[in-house]
Amino acid sequence: MSTPFPTPAPFQPRRWLRNGHLQTVVGNFLPRQNRLSAPVTELVAVPLPAEMQRLPEAVALDQLLPSKVLCHCHWQPGNPDAVTVVLVHGLEGSSYSNYVIGNANHLYAAGCNVVRMNMRNCGGTDALSPTLYHSGMSGDVLAVLDSLRRRGHRQVALLGYSMGGNLVLKAVGELGGDAPAELIGAVAVSPPMDLRESADALHLLQNRIYERRFLRNLLARYRRKAQLYPAVFAPRSTAAVVSIRDFDEHLMTPHCGFSSADDYYARAGSSRVLDRIAVPTLVLHAQDDPFIRLTPQTRMKLAMNSHITLLEPEHGGHCAFLERPAEGYDGRWAEQVLLRFVQHLAATTPRREEPVAAC
Repeated sequence: MSTPFPTPAPFQPRRWLRNGHLQTVVGNFLPRQNRLSAPVTELVAVPLPAEMQRLPEAVALDQLLPSKVLCHCHWQPGNPDAVTVVLVHGLEGSSYSNYVIGNANHLYAAGCNVVRMNMRNCGGTDALSPTLYHSGMSGDVLAVLDSLRRRGHRQVALLGYSMGGNLVLKAVGELGGDAPAELIGAVAVSPPMDLRESADALHLLQNRIYERRFLRNLLARYRRKAQLYPAVFAPRSTAAVVSIRDFDEHLMTPHCGFSSADDYYARAGSSRVLDRIAVPTLVLHAQDDPFIRLTPQTRMKLAMNSHITLLEPEHGGHCAFLERPAEGYDGRWAEQVLLRFVQHLAATTPRREEPVAAC
């Protein structure tokens, strides 16, 4: 039985940021300080998702050009027992996203190894995979985890934001009771566990500004992939694609082995495996998140799984959670809570006794 995570101090939004939209926008653009040294760059081979194995052109090309993801790694010198945290960004983000850099700085300063993982195609890596990416590619996260395990890392935590949070929860849920001993826990911030409801919420009038930004980047990526891999991506008109659901229905799912957007949402959302999670897991979700929606069924699964701690403050927006800064505190409440959760996991999880391979 794992030791319960002590309840953190309640989130108190900055006085002028008590609105979910303001939190989201300011949190996305507020500048960050980066004190990290240059990372070690590593490529990790990732598998062709099961859904795509019925697509002959994707299978043939993946055999010629196996997919890889790019990781930016920061290793603690002279400390082979340091906890290793894998950071996974959100939709159309990268290892250089503000929240990734912020968490990496906090975690590394606290003595953790940090692996800033780019999802396939992200961070300028379109040429490293003949496939698109989506919210269901949990196998990529598991491939990075397995790579760290094989190198001898004894304590690994997975941490994802937004889409990356869904990937992390889905990966841990799929492992279920077979999760390796090296995996000490997981964290998800503002994860779209119910993909259909969250995708449709993005198309609401008040959320179109977010949807248009995501859509512009996704369409540009699709065009780049078509240029790089014309044998896989047939030219398609994008004139009718005016929503995230349209993109998923007409451009993404035909190339990723799903029959429709609804089929994709049902199979790729982590909500369906939340009840199988068997390692300590923290989920942060603001009640005023502009577009992430949780169904009653998902809330029930979260509440019924004793391995999951759900923190759901009234305010915080999407992936923001900005408090008033103070001396020695930058006001990033979520990052402070995540760091304390990782430290709690490290202190309460028994260590493995096997020798650790040098990094």
